[in-house]
Amino acid sequence: MNPSRSRPVGVPTTGAAGAQPPPHAEMADAAVEEALRAGAGYADARVLRRARRAILVKNGNVASLEEEEQLGLAVRALSGAEGGAWGFVATSDLSEASVARAAREALAQARATASAGGAVRLAPQQPVEAAWATPIVIDPWSVPLSEQVDLLRRADAAMRTVRGIGVSEACLRFERRDQRFVSSEGARIDQSIIHTGAGICARAFKDGVITRRSYPNSAGGQHAARGYELALELDLPGNAHRIAGEAVALLDAPPCPSGEMDIILGGAMLALQIHESIGHPTELDRILGWEAVVAGTSYLGLEDLGSFRLGSPLVNVVADARPNHGPGVGTFGFDDEGVPSSCVDIVRNGVVVGATSGRESAAAAGLAQSGGAVRAEGWDRFPLVRMTNVSLLPGAGTLADLVADTREGMLLDTDYSWSIDDKRLNFQFGTEIGWRIRGGRVAEMVRGATYGGVSPSFWSAFDAVCGPEEWNIWGLADCGKGHPMQSMSTGHGAAPARFRGVRVGFLGGS
Repeated sequence: MNPSRSRPVGVPTTGAAGAQPPPHAEMADAAVEEALRAGAGYADARVLRRARRAILVKNGNVASLEEEEQLGLAVRALSGAEGGAWGFVATSDLSEASVARAAREALAQARATASAGGAVRLAPQQPVEAAWATPIVIDPWSVPLSEQVDLLRRADAAMRTVRGIGVSEACLRFERRDQRFVSSEGARIDQSIIHTGAGICARAFKDGVITRRSYPNSAGGQHAARGYELALELDLPGNAHRIAGEAVALLDAPPCPSGEMDIILGGAMLALQIHESIGHPTELDRILGWEAVVAGTSYLGLEDLGSFRLGSPLVNVVADARPNHGPGVGTFGFDDEGVPSSCVDIVRNGVVVGATSGRESAAAAGLAQSGGAVRAEGWDRFPLVRMTNVSLLPGAGTLADLVADTREGMLLDTDYSWSIDDKRLNFQFGTEIGWRIRGGRVAEMVRGATYGGVSPSFWSAFDAVCGPEEWNIWGLADCGKGHPMQSMSTGHGAAPARFRGVRVGFLGGS
């Protein structure tokens, strides 16, 4: 690393016209310049404006309406070009004096912690000057709040027309992040990211049994790097009666049978399976032992990359933040270290070959470059290795084809509950809904279906996945990691897939 500002290169980026620098964006430049004047070997700074809106309509009433906007700056510094440790300071006071003080304090921290040892190295990265923005059709903040509430009221009312529904919920969620990133190496990047989430949920109760059906997914529905057009395309009112009807029908459905059997997981359910049993254990900071908060470390060691057989040869997984992969909530132009979005092979033909990484973890692991997967929840949080869009690549055929090819088994979909151990090995997931498969056809509905296993054995039982026509990038909006806790969005491309001989059971009470 060169302590002087090197000359960046320009990178043409799609959607750059929509990028809006945050207020006081120039303070990121000022923070880096002050850190260099004070003697930093490396420094970077982010000015971030983050706006959020969340609306929940429940049983006909607006149960909650949250509006939030935050603006602040964070600066990181290293005392030397190599070695030492990080100093990190964040502030919401963006005056010149406050920003200069934050930069000097970050360097003072770095010098103080360097005395305790440490060897921070950063994988090389060509600095760029660029701008990027999420391609959207309708800005969520351009749509009147009354119109958004009306959409949710109509969906909620449609669910309540189904006799037997006890609780109905419809929700919308929007987030906008306008950020400038500047580094002492010469990077200067403006980026605007917009996420939209929308969904409905119906619950029914009878004789001590509770059932739930969600559309298009649980945990607030679907989330994507798109504008308000996503909420319109999902047609929440048009799907409300069907979803509520399934919740009521589940009350009288037989309990899921227990035993080992073939299962087909719907795309939404498989997305969470990928997240928990592949995404988290292939985060490089967990593999290195740097991160153990929120269900632990990893079943992988650094020596396993390139040799560990996770599953069958049909398992191919990538971590792809590039816009052409799709509008996942793990899609962006640049990460929070100024690294351009990229595609990293995680599992190839069943073997773990890569991991999500940042500049520091990549250097520690001896990798040639960062995987561009470092992000921070807010301006006051230190950037961490986070999943981007960790996606299972599609195969061929439709769900109907896959069911027809399955003589006996279960079709399971939509997360109801999950549990996994600290190494990300032993797991059990509950699903909202299931159907028996008999003679290659979808038969009766069952309730309370669970399935479980050990991650490598489970993925070794993988023997078929549907094609691109069934593939979708599912968004998970609240993945927790770090201490203090950071909640970030991750995407997971998935199509319905089949697993042979899986342990299936019944979750009592549902």
